[in-house]
Amino acid sequence: MKERPMTSSELYQRNHDRHPPTYTPEYKSSVLRSPRNAPISLQNSLSEITGPVFSSSELGPLDNDLIMNYAKQGMPIGERIIVHGYVRDENGLPMRNTLVEVWQANAGGRYRHKKDQYLAPIDPNFGGCGRTLTDDNGYYVFRTIKPGPYPWRNRINDWRPAHIHFSLSGTAFAQRLITQMYFEGDPLIAQCPIVQSINNDDAVRSLISVLDKTAAIQLDSLAYRFDLVLRGRRATLFENRLQGKA
Repeated sequence: MKERPMTSSELYQRNHDRHPPTYTPEYKSSVLRSPRNAPISLQNSLSEITGPVFSSSELGPLDNDLIMNYAKQGMPIGERIIVHGYVRDENGLPMRNTLVEVWQANAGGRYRHKKDQYLAPIDPNFGGCGRTLTDDNGYYVFRTIKPGPYPWRNRINDWRPAHIHFSLSGTAFAQRLITQMYFEGDPLIAQCPIVQSINNDDAVRSLISVLDKTAAIQLDSLAYRFDLVLRGRRATLFENRLQGKA
């Protein structure tokens, strides 16, 4: 007897109170690239609530090790750190096999990108990008070099706080999330025009990783905990609880 295939549920409407407005004049780049008309809410299509599917066989053994995956003639320069956490959906369920991709500047605040003209030197042993998959509990981990802050041409003397870019692909294209992770205690966070565009203090706090010495490696690396939440599905209730939730 064949099992009936599982049906895919629509995802919750995005909570726009936790997202910055697309047009934020103090964040200069948003002036030209933000839409001028209000977005239209559409019903999720099958292509948006299914896929993509990823496999560990598609990843290399050093993909989640940004310290080693570009090293050629030595180790990259800078503070060695571990970043780890859990990816869950809005229902609190673990997001298994979620692709977590990261990219960042080096310890001096410079990206390995031909258009980055900041005067900080490029580290020949640091590429600044990696990826990993979450396990059955939604857990991910990678190690890297703590990125440095850098100036940007927004206002006269604006600096971006140290941050790591995240791209997450869950079990549905409509769950795709691109965000940034900041570091606890960085005074530049409160001064950043991009962060200031978020009008929800709780949402800002969710972008800041916390120092986690319990996961640090002695005499090697500090660790930062950063949990992420993707859109949840409008799952069917079963015995007054969401199916699959303990």
